[in-house]
Amino acid sequence: MKLVKGYHGALAGADNRSQLIACVKEPTAMSRTLIVLIASLVGLIITVLPHSAAASSLVVAGLRCEYAEHPLGVDTTQPRLSWKVESKARGQQQTAYHVLVASSAKVLVGATGDLWDSGKVAANETIGIAYKGQPLKSSQQVFWKVRVWDKDGKVSPWSQPARWEMGLLSAQDWQAQWLNDGKANPAKDEDYYQEDPGPLFRREFIVSKPVTRARLYISGLGYYQANLNGKRVGDQVLDPGWTRYSERVLYSTYDVTDQLRRGANCIGVALGNGWYNPLPLRMWSYLNLREHLPVGRPRFIARLELDFADGTRRSVTSDTSWKAGEGPIRFNSIYLGEIYDARREVLGWDRPGFDDSGWGQPLVAAELVGPLRAQAQPPIRVTRTLRPVKVTEPTPGVFIFDLGQNFAGWVNLKVSAPTGTRILLRYGELLNQDGTLNPMTSVAGQIKGRRSGADGKETSVGGPGAPPIAWQSDTYVAKGIGVESYTPQFTFHAFRYVEVKGLPSKPSINTLTGQRLNADVERAGSFTCSKEQFNRIQELCDWTFLSNLFSVQSDCPHRERFGYGGDLCATGEAFMMNYDMANFYAKEVRDWKDSALGDGMLTDTAPFVGIQYCGLGWALAHPLVLRQLYQYYGERHLVEEQYGVAQRWLDLETAKHPTLIVTNGLSDHESLAPAPAPALVTPLFAASARTVGELASILGRSSEAEKYQRLAADIQKAYPNGS
Repeated sequence: MKLVKGYHGALAGADNRSQLIACVKEPTAMSRTLIVLIASLVGLIITVLPHSAAASSLVVAGLRCEYAEHPLGVDTTQPRLSWKVESKARGQQQTAYHVLVASSAKVLVGATGDLWDSGKVAANETIGIAYKGQPLKSSQQVFWKVRVWDKDGKVSPWSQPARWEMGLLSAQDWQAQWLNDGKANPAKDEDYYQEDPGPLFRREFIVSKPVTRARLYISGLGYYQANLNGKRVGDQVLDPGWTRYSERVLYSTYDVTDQLRRGANCIGVALGNGWYNPLPLRMWSYLNLREHLPVGRPRFIARLELDFADGTRRSVTSDTSWKAGEGPIRFNSIYLGEIYDARREVLGWDRPGFDDSGWGQPLVAAELVGPLRAQAQPPIRVTRTLRPVKVTEPTPGVFIFDLGQNFAGWVNLKVSAPTGTRILLRYGELLNQDGTLNPMTSVAGQIKGRRSGADGKETSVGGPGAPPIAWQSDTYVAKGIGVESYTPQFTFHAFRYVEVKGLPSKPSINTLTGQRLNADVERAGSFTCSKEQFNRIQELCDWTFLSNLFSVQSDCPHRERFGYGGDLCATGEAFMMNYDMANFYAKEVRDWKDSALGDGMLTDTAPFVGIQYCGLGWALAHPLVLRQLYQYYGERHLVEEQYGVAQRWLDLETAKHPTLIVTNGLSDHESLAPAPAPALVTPLFAASARTVGELASILGRSSEAEKYQRLAADIQKAYPNGS
């Protein structure tokens, strides 16, 4: 013992180093013993370390359920589980896995899976392992962990536990009603452009005992914002994601446990028009979205579920006991913007104790919509704040804020102004030579001017009541109390420059900031190199990508905003190289299925907006993205679900083109010289056949795979020069 103590003392104290050196140079019995002990310790370290490393050569991390970390509101009954394996050793791999799934974190600590114990499964798969345990129930909490075996048969430690939570698995579980404000939409197109205040809804309730868990399940068409006790619920905006509402409506799940309090509480919901109640603008002077989209008055459905410490549960759901009123948003359109009158703000409307005796009773919405499905794709959020790089005054009283970068989103305006002051914000990508705003590149549907009707009267090309030029703008009416802050709620814009009129005094550069919005996809890859030009191109593409992710991948975030298949075909793989697009693109694939015409023909856009002339190359997005999701994320389940949709579409296209040469459809529609369809679209026909054949092969449908590969070869032979 003295020896060990003396050894540590010699290493720890600088004054004792000479004593240790002397022991080595002139070994005594004691020093020889010390040398032997040191050698033994060194040998022990050399022996033990490799064995310790080998015992834990693989580490399990990054647990995900349905491609998301700790998701709330999973509504598939057999969720798919994934994980990553990490190792510092070269050439390691997983050879087996063991998954435990439990009903509580406490049960899981004991290495018990009371919901599912997979046992040791000899497999190297780490993606898409389907849950195969006890049936799961609505709103059930689930906890899980996994361990794996490496190539040498050694088992890893258990992973850190992860969790997921089930959503509402059936319509009956909602026990809630779709509500609207009870008003009728205008009978005449021109009346849609008049003020129509965005509705507010409220409901008070009492919490009389401790709450252990509270979840809000909610959806609103076109957009909603939920508040609880005066505080916004969550941080996502422009929710829910746009779908073909007659086929499928998405809902979100929020953890609101910390927003509840003992005693009186209040939930409030504000609604915007979004894609469910669009204006009857005649895009390109002919396309009225209201004739092609499922439409109606803004509506919402909600279920607030409370779990108490004593094991009981209570729900507060949307029904006609709620109250409905009007808010300060007097007009809102996804294309034309908002009019917000701060004088009409209703203070305290979303808090308990508010006097709502003057409010009306909501009505149960009568229009049919599709079933509610959990929103799995990343929601839209504010992902960056941009500060102006310059403010100019090209004409007296007109100020231009340059945010230095084109992007999609909105602005935050801070202003002090007398009550009733109207401040107009217009948005654009460019400036004219004199420094004034040029908004014309971002005008909705090319609505730029007037035309004469049969009666000799001039009307907007956008239809009755539409503005002559459908530019992007917002209007803020000040309430005249201190410094006021305004950010739009139910619209978005694409711009670099903001023109501001109506300010009572010259603004500072801090009067306005930009807020970039996009689906909050997780970055998965990056690119840099020694050539700055390439880095700049990558940066430009990145900003463009994100500006077009608003629950669909759009062709542009201002003029049209539609989910065109051609854009998706051209850029989908580039998106996947930069971002985790698994859930976003799975939603897109289902959009195409939902938008298919009655005979199964896939459309040019999804959701379908009435455009159906682009042809075969645009609908290719459905099978192509399916194939890419399998390639990049191992997404076989979606292939199984959607293969029949792709097959039916391709068979329809094949029947339409018996010569195997496609003579119609959109080719290079922006080319300077004519670009006939056969030269470009026929090769896309062959690519479609190959892609659907690959999907058949993934599913083990060998005869169908051969059929479509032969079709691709036959199209290639029929094509001029067989190339």
